[in-house]
Amino acid sequence: MFPEFHSENLPKKESAILEKMESNKSFIQTLLKLDKPTFQNFAKPYQRIQTELGDLVTEISHLNSVKNNDESQTIYSRLLPKLSEYYTDLGQNEDIFSTLLKIQSLETNLNQEASKVLENEIRDFRLSGVSLNSETKNALKEIRIRQSDLSNQFSQNVLNATNAFALYLSEADVVGLPESEKISAKQEDGTYKFTLHFPSYIAYMTYGENREIRKKLYDGYCTRAPENGKLMEEILELRDKEAKLLGFPTFSHLSLATKVADTPEQVIEFLDHLALKAKPIALQELNEIKNFAKKLGHNDLEPWDLTYYSEKLKKESFSYDEEIYRPYLEKETVISGTFQFLEKLLGIQFQQVNTPVWEPSVLCYNLVVEGEIRSRLYLDLEVRTEKKGGAWMHNWKPHFQDETGKTELPVAFVVASFPKATSTQPSLLRPSDVVTLFHELGHALHHLLSRVKEAFVSGVNGVEWDAVEFPSQFLENFAYEPKVLELFAKHYQTKEAIPNSYIETMVKAKNFMSAMGVVRQLEFAKFDMLIHKEKPNESRVQEILDQVRKEVCVVFPPAYNKFQNSFTHIFAGGYAAGYYSYKWAELLSANAYYSFVDRGVFDLEHAAHFRRTVLEKGGSASAMDLFRDFYGKDPEIDALLRLNGIAA
Repeated sequence: MFPEFHSENLPKKESAILEKMESNKSFIQTLLKLDKPTFQNFAKPYQRIQTELGDLVTEISHLNSVKNNDESQTIYSRLLPKLSEYYTDLGQNEDIFSTLLKIQSLETNLNQEASKVLENEIRDFRLSGVSLNSETKNALKEIRIRQSDLSNQFSQNVLNATNAFALYLSEADVVGLPESEKISAKQEDGTYKFTLHFPSYIAYMTYGENREIRKKLYDGYCTRAPENGKLMEEILELRDKEAKLLGFPTFSHLSLATKVADTPEQVIEFLDHLALKAKPIALQELNEIKNFAKKLGHNDLEPWDLTYYSEKLKKESFSYDEEIYRPYLEKETVISGTFQFLEKLLGIQFQQVNTPVWEPSVLCYNLVVEGEIRSRLYLDLEVRTEKKGGAWMHNWKPHFQDETGKTELPVAFVVASFPKATSTQPSLLRPSDVVTLFHELGHALHHLLSRVKEAFVSGVNGVEWDAVEFPSQFLENFAYEPKVLELFAKHYQTKEAIPNSYIETMVKAKNFMSAMGVVRQLEFAKFDMLIHKEKPNESRVQEILDQVRKEVCVVFPPAYNKFQNSFTHIFAGGYAAGYYSYKWAELLSANAYYSFVDRGVFDLEHAAHFRRTVLEKGGSASAMDLFRDFYGKDPEIDALLRLNGIAA
């Protein structure tokens, strides 16, 4: 039913990928010779062969992430340019494109899933410039090569500037810092090194008592890579050219072609509406911090003081410390309790199975719905030296039905870097680890519960980029629900349930100063959308940023702050004219979450409705249409405000 995952013989896996690319090319030529191409005889096998290649690539990329070594790095690096060339050639193949157009025009009675496959494929071919003349294609290719180079330079300049800065401090300068932060910063000569790398930077900005040192770090952080001003100018100009070559009025419009939001104006209206609600609360929060700082004898609060006094106020208000929760969040108990929660919430079950895994600590489960095995989940949650940091969901195989009618079942991996058990203590998680687990399981369930028969729009495949976080954000919110925590939050030694006061503190602390965080995100998102609606030069970029700050901000940085020169998310990280997506997906997830909470959390009839309308449909329809099928109407901003602790 499910293939086994074998972690050995990487060279054999590499050969299989190279052979598959060549056999796919030959098979596509055979498909293109069909007298009467149809969805069944052309698009079905086309999806199958591309999915088979993707499955093979996933095996190597997954192992490179979880069992990283010289061999995996070498083989994966060797494959990347060959895969890039394969997919570039595919996206420019006019014969495949014209065949798909022909099928779309002739087969008008296709079901929704098949129609969505054709719609997405034809759109993506057009965005690759397939229908342009050869001169324009070449111009587009040159623009994209130059953009890639500029983005890499932008990112490298930020990294170089970050690496070039360091402060070496004495024992007296690190008063107030937690012992763990001091250990991280301590050098062999007894000094303490602080840099602009975020963990180091934020540690001192949060706990460092020396205000002058906080200002030095702040100044260094917000003036990094001044040379990026000119790179940014050229990047924005090239993006505008690319959009116009592809027939879009601006790059903002081009970016939204593959997203849920329809127009830049719709996005800006959404951001402005949220700002209208959040800004007054953010001003109140800022005044709270200012008044608190005054009580401590500091009247002139500056940007480099905010994080420091905010942390002090949080501790005084809530006595919140993640460390006190860890004895109640033992990893094995959390996993079994999480599965109990998902059974109560969604009516799904997890049955552990023995199968080959890449590491002894990896666990494997079949996901069962109404007595039927629907998919398989691997959990790899413990930190290891050969495993990349962070957490993610990696989809290995999608649910689909091939041209012969054979059904393939989905498989996914959830990977995290939770504390490893020692000889004296089991793995004890923090509340933030539980949130991470729920988040990644949300992604996994979106993939594993799919009933879609077309591979390209099954599970997380084909889901719009600004909605793919919807199921993961939805699920993570339950990590703060008392009814959920009582299923697994028990002391690992005494088995005593977590005190209600701890839960109340955690929930209150979650939304501490949240409105200030919201308006900060709105500043980034609106600035991003507006600069991509034109092709501004360096000084115009600053004008746009200044105007956005007047509209949404409550904290105004000094004029020398050039945050835009290190905004790698949009200039080197794929978020261009898309930074709004964080809040957009959160809007959907907040409405869905409260629809459960307001029914008492556990309502299997409502859960089955959510499963059928959202989780089982994958990318087979617009995420907003699927949301409306579930919710019965458009999402309401009040739920998002409620989630962030902001009164509507």
